[in-house]
Amino acid sequence: MIIVKNLSYTYPKAKESTLKNLNFEIERGEIFGFLGPSGAGKSTTQKVLYKILHDFSGEISIQNKSLKDWGNDYYEKIGVGFELPNHYLKLTARENLQLFASFYQEKNLLDFNELFETFGLEADANKRVEEFSKGMKMRLNFIRAIMHSPEILFFDEPTAGLDPVNAQKIKRYITKLKTEGKTIFVTTHDMTTADELCDRVSFIAGGEIRLTEKPSVLKNAHGKNTVKAELENGLAAEFPVKDLGNNPNFLEFIKQGEILRINTQEASLEEVFIKITGTKLLG
Repeated sequence: MIIVKNLSYTYPKAKESTLKNLNFEIERGEIFGFLGPSGAGKSTTQKVLYKILHDFSGEISIQNKSLKDWGNDYYEKIGVGFELPNHYLKLTARENLQLFASFYQEKNLLDFNELFETFGLEADANKRVEEFSKGMKMRLNFIRAIMHSPEILFFDEPTAGLDPVNAQKIKRYITKLKTEGKTIFVTTHDMTTADELCDRVSFIAGGEIRLTEKPSVLKNAHGKNTVKAELENGLAAEFPVKDLGNNPNFLEFIKQGEILRINTQEASLEEVFIKITGTKLLG
């Protein structure tokens, strides 16, 4: 669906490029993630892809057509969930959606009332957005991105500013969009969000892609080939995974009390990111 080759971008008057020869592909129906700290180039990449930034070098193809050859019809195909919500504050939530809906030629609009109900805004649909909390604005932001049933979705830190319950709603809906065949590009510094959502992730730091792989492969490759066993009496120990059931030390250990949990010692995405890039995943 999306092919990016040797993408570089330098902001006007900047001494150094923000993006440096990025290469990646996003398959149709895939949730693809850029994982990295603020300033890594995540948002800049998305801005190039949804045509806010133009003077880039490299090649970008969307549905086998050069991005530069797409006209306004491109915006019928994409939806964008910005990191910072931007609404008309004097309008109500419903009026905001009605205004933005009027920009589209193809009226494949989802039912606003159902969307308000799904994201817990049904009681606030007719309130001015200036009365909304940041979390409410973020949920309205998400609705605006998806309301016209776009084929491609860009989400920049989609769960930022949300409480755990509403963050989970957003993640569940993004997963639902994938099942509908949507192609989704997520940027985040939240490794938990990336791990839960993404089929593949690229680690990006300093404007460069350091690695692209499935989260599960990365965690297994960089973790320890052991399990940690914990007993209800507080005792804990690690044992090799290989031939665990015949390991006399393991069998002796679990005789000392009721088993509380046994976990494989895979690395977290954040641990892998730091190991690969030498950069911490801060905000």
